[in-house]
Amino acid sequence: MSPAVAVVGASLAGLSTARALRNRSYDGRIVVVGDEVHAPYDRPPLSKEFLAGAASRDDITLTTPDDADLGIEWRLGTRAVGLDRSGRAVLLADGGEVRADGVVLATGARARRLPGSGGLGGVHVLRSLDDAIALRQDLAVAGRLVVIGAGFIGAEVAATARGLGLDVTVVEAQPIPLAGPLGADMGAVCAGLHADHGTRLLVGTGVAGLVGTDSVEAVELTDGTRLAADVVVVGIGAVPNTEWLADSGVTLGGGVLTDARGATDVPGVVAVGDCAATWSESAGRHVRAEHWTNALEQPATAAATLLGARGPGPAPAPYFWSDQYGARIQFAGSRRDGDVVRVVEGSCADRSFLALYERDGLPVAILGMNQPRLFTRWRRQLRSAVPAAS
Repeated sequence: MSPAVAVVGASLAGLSTARALRNRSYDGRIVVVGDEVHAPYDRPPLSKEFLAGAASRDDITLTTPDDADLGIEWRLGTRAVGLDRSGRAVLLADGGEVRADGVVLATGARARRLPGSGGLGGVHVLRSLDDAIALRQDLAVAGRLVVIGAGFIGAEVAATARGLGLDVTVVEAQPIPLAGPLGADMGAVCAGLHADHGTRLLVGTGVAGLVGTDSVEAVELTDGTRLAADVVVVGIGAVPNTEWLADSGVTLGGGVLTDARGATDVPGVVAVGDCAATWSESAGRHVRAEHWTNALEQPATAAATLLGARGPGPAPAPYFWSDQYGARIQFAGSRRDGDVVRVVEGSCADRSFLALYERDGLPVAILGMNQPRLFTRWRRQLRSAVPAAS
């Protein structure tokens, strides 16, 4: 039997791994299994251009004419239900299997849902193309939107909905949105975009439940407040899709645990993208990075590992961005509590600035708002790894 690699997950990370394998002259079979019926598509526009109706399905497709030359065997609309390590096979929900010499785990993550919200119309999460289509249809006839969660997805949906003319309220349980990734000071600055554009932001309060019979009518907060709503979007994080690996022998812990090169503790099995909790030397722990850039770049290292490459992999500074209310927020590096942050260019009040994070007098991260050129220059200068964990 000819050599084969099974890639489980047909999104950016899976497609990028298939491309990386061919770039390293792998000439065996590549079988890509995906539980969605759609060919790989770009997820960032789902909360922005696609949701607003400014981008079509064709606009967000990830495959190109050149990908036809990769010789990928697509198994779309097919869910993986198990990994037989002894038989070296991926087991499928339709009763079939894909036997392979190497396996790439790229199953991503799913949106966390609000307990008790099942079956109530007008309540949405946003992770997939089908999620975005359903939400777009409801927003088109809605007047009031409540977003639960002021993270990046919640903020982007709120911004898009305001642009469509909806009355929008964002509810966040934490006292300062985005304080985790950006720190309290810069999180507060970015959260100020909501008020700038007429979105109500309620912080420090949780959600007690949703009110409605067939469709949602209101969101009830833990302080007793009721917020009228035609549509509710729940943006409270994501859960890695790893349950299907429970009996596989692959070690799990907040994701698929891998070393810095993407290798799991099962020979011939690597993991990439949102489902992978990859060892980070700088953080001193396994990190699951749910960022587009990670899903694009990490597969090159994992593909090399699968084909036998050894030695340390590249350690680029983590990078992500978010577009909200016409503002571009960009972040690179690794921030920790205790890092000192200072604005080195522009003004927070003007919503155009670049902030530098320092640890022990050394730059470890940068944040830019509406400063793309300056941010790019600083990003190049930012060293590839933050100081080692103590």
